[in-house]
Amino acid sequence: MADQVSAVVVDDHPAVRAGVAYWLSSGEPPIEVVADGEDVRVAWLDAGADADVVILDLHLGGPTPVLGDLRRLVEAGRRVVVYSMRADDEIALQCLELGALCYLTKAEGAEHLVQATRAAAEGRPYTPPALAGALAGDRSEARPALSTRETEVLIEWFQSESKDFVARRLGISVSTVNSHLERIRIKYALIGREAPTKAALVARAIQDGLIGVDDL
Repeated sequence: MADQVSAVVVDDHPAVRAGVAYWLSSGEPPIEVVADGEDVRVAWLDAGADADVVILDLHLGGPTPVLGDLRRLVEAGRRVVVYSMRADDEIALQCLELGALCYLTKAEGAEHLVQATRAAAEGRPYTPPALAGALAGDRSEARPALSTRETEVLIEWFQSESKDFVARRLGISVSTVNSHLERIRIKYALIGREAPTKAALVARAIQDGLIGVDDL
């Protein structure tokens, strides 16, 4: 059996925390919620500090999104799934740029929450249908001029768990893979569309029509 995945749930509504715990525990195999609470401190203390995944509500007792808390969690190496009422692709992309592995709306249900949590535990981004649909409506003023090889490397990386696998698939070195990805990030940054994380690059690629959610 695969290693047990654990999660800590940070949400200011007890009913939501209870529902999330039930959904995750009902998965196959189940995901264990080892801690939950209405304050982000629960993710830093006791069992919550060792949880594989942090499921984080974006608004905790107020209208201001807890982007600072998200940043601190990511900088500490935590794997975060943002779970929010807001179906807003701009704030979603901002969360992905900060390093969240998924932005999931609370309207998307148990199946996607379980899948997003499992992906996050493995360090993989997860793009739910609602987010993919929002991002697919490209509102950007410019797209980077990616070479054919850069596009190929990008798509292979999205579909792989490691850069080593991409290198083997394409018959190139890992350093070459890294060079292509760095150039892609620079090209996005130069047109004002930063994509510092893998999840953010996935979002940009969906925006630009390079991939669809079915390709992931």
